[in-house]
Amino acid sequence: MFVFPLAFHRATPPPAPIRMTRAGIVTVAGFPNAGKSTLLNRLVGEKLAITSSKPQSTRHRIVGIRTEGDAQMVILDTPGLLEPKDTLHSAMRNAALAAVRDADVLVHVVDATARVPESFQAAAQLEHPPRAHVVLALNKLDQLSRPQREQLAAAHPDAIFLSAATGEGLDALVAAVTAALPVSPYLYPDDDISTQPVRFFCAEFVRETALEQLGDELPHALACEIEEFREGSSPLYIRAVLHVERDSQKRIVIGANGQQIKKLGRSAREKIERFVGEPVYLDLWVKVLPNWRKNRSAVLRLGYGEPNTRG
Repeated sequence: MFVFPLAFHRATPPPAPIRMTRAGIVTVAGFPNAGKSTLLNRLVGEKLAITSSKPQSTRHRIVGIRTEGDAQMVILDTPGLLEPKDTLHSAMRNAALAAVRDADVLVHVVDATARVPESFQAAAQLEHPPRAHVVLALNKLDQLSRPQREQLAAAHPDAIFLSAATGEGLDALVAAVTAALPVSPYLYPDDDISTQPVRFFCAEFVRETALEQLGDELPHALACEIEEFREGSSPLYIRAVLHVERDSQKRIVIGANGQQIKKLGRSAREKIERFVGEPVYLDLWVKVLPNWRKNRSAVLRLGYGEPNTRG
């Protein structure tokens, strides 16, 4: 009698569960001074967008990336929706509307202390509703009384109430946005926080400092351009140029005996050093670029995008 040896088979492990992730473009849009940039910074956990009490401080489409759990949001902070008054405004509006078109989820940020528009389509003066899922975010909750909150909640039952400044209500917004994201692999590595280069943020920090230190009118005539960025140098060498439109504005930025530009450069350098995590030598200059906000070639050169195209 032959005894056949038992065949030893390694047990096949059950297949690993497929991890279902969600990812997509989340565009943050609304009127100027609604708190869009503060919200972007809060969502990402890093200061990427400059903030200011002065309207129209955001001129570019700022990209921030939030990856948490099984969801990745590629967040686009946009210039405030406004009626264009010059070539720069036209480029800013086009940048905002392009981000609206790209969105998988649209967060319509509204200053809850002001009038709440009927819809994003009405606020943006669009011919058609946006294709993206719209989440209405009523911001500045910390500035509302209880009766005001109750009145708004009754009028807008689907809205998310939050304070970008304090973080109150942020979890509810994240949950609403995450649920609306498409099922997708991550679009970027999970440790990325932006797609834009460091030199872009350096220029923005210089401009933010000018918004803080200079008068109410002059900052709108300012643009910052990084002319040289020496990676690998110690300290990191950055030559930045503040462009203004008139000689009188240049004198204001420089100040008596150069005191204003020294103060501006010192504060901007400290912000950049915190961002890059290393010592910085900021070489700051001021140049006159006459009427650049009305000049298409100048607006394009300074990176504000194509003006005068339909959104």
